[in-house]
Amino acid sequence: MSRTAVQWLAKPRLPDDHYVASSIYTNETIFQEEREKIFAHTWKFICHESELPKPGDFRTAEHVGKPILVVRDPEGMVQTFYNACPHRGAKLVHEPRGNARNFTCFFHLWSFNTQGECIEMTAPKGFDECGLTPKDCGLRKVKTALKYGMVFINLDDQAEDFDAHVGDIMDTIAEPLGTVPLEVFHIHRVVINCNWKQWHETNMEAYHEWGHVVNRTTGIVAEGYNDMEWVIHPNAHATIKPPKPLEIKYDNYKGFDKRDAKPLPGLTGSEFRVVDLFPNTTVILRATTARIDTCIPVAPGITILEQRGLGILGESAEDRAERVKHHNQYWGPMGRNISEDVLFVEAVNATNRQRTSEYGLLARRQGGKGQDDEVIRAYYRTWGRIMGRMASDPLNPAAV
Repeated sequence: MSRTAVQWLAKPRLPDDHYVASSIYTNETIFQEEREKIFAHTWKFICHESELPKPGDFRTAEHVGKPILVVRDPEGMVQTFYNACPHRGAKLVHEPRGNARNFTCFFHLWSFNTQGECIEMTAPKGFDECGLTPKDCGLRKVKTALKYGMVFINLDDQAEDFDAHVGDIMDTIAEPLGTVPLEVFHIHRVVINCNWKQWHETNMEAYHEWGHVVNRTTGIVAEGYNDMEWVIHPNAHATIKPPKPLEIKYDNYKGFDKRDAKPLPGLTGSEFRVVDLFPNTTVILRATTARIDTCIPVAPGITILEQRGLGILGESAEDRAERVKHHNQYWGPMGRNISEDVLFVEAVNATNRQRTSEYGLLARRQGGKGQDDEVIRAYYRTWGRIMGRMASDPLNPAAV
């Protein structure tokens, strides 16, 4: 039956971790705390190492509002620094990507090498009296880790190592992504009118596959689909584990073909795998293609989504064309799933920001199977532990 205003605004009669208040998506204070308490201290995917194939190759990015510089040094190591000159704080590198032996600040022409060392101070004698030397003026280094070609950074020097942080949750993608060299063939950036968590929820919530015409035609009908199980790490990372490779019926959808010609290593032509990493990175594999999602929070209701498509380095033009086709059918800018996912989260955000809807339900229980909401409940329990707030009552810290 329909509900009155009082009934609509009442807290759901559910356990506290079975629903979230819409204010976790819209409140500015919560958003700023997430930057300080979560993003400044957790591991964040920043790029793929194939984007830095040669010494001197660099990419710039932004994380927690801070400009970041990622570069491959002469030893072949991937290094990460704050993209800021230590002299007066000017942004050091302005190009999105390129190759450089050294980086020179355009303000006062101080220069730095790709290992973050200051190698030149303009008119250095002026600093003799105070005793300042290039050795005192290196760039601020950022903790960096590589895993299966993916580059992760952490702004907290005291953070636990990446492997300890994620445990074995990424083992499911070790063979497809770690046994042959891969490269990024597609980077897509889109501004979404939603909170960053709303996007990441779609990558955990298999129940929303019913919203995709393609998924309910090809995947949900596959034998064993309902037997998939979530494996959840204590830090809220997760992977979905089918009891056996699913025979996804790609050719059930008009215009789609089977994918058994050139699957990624260790995958069957019908298989898919997914790994969700807290706070907001997801790796999804579909037989022949791989996709890496990561979000850049801009404001409570504005998120930049970055998606990368991966192929096998050095494969033939014919194989690459087929791989790109398969990628774009689902995930390209004109693909079915990505455009639908954006519509889903923007529709939720539209009601949240006007307080038309007060709560979102995370109440599905299916014994940890694929469409069980336990994976999202675990995510928000970790979110709450770090934030010192309950997702069901986030504006009341005393509720914790």
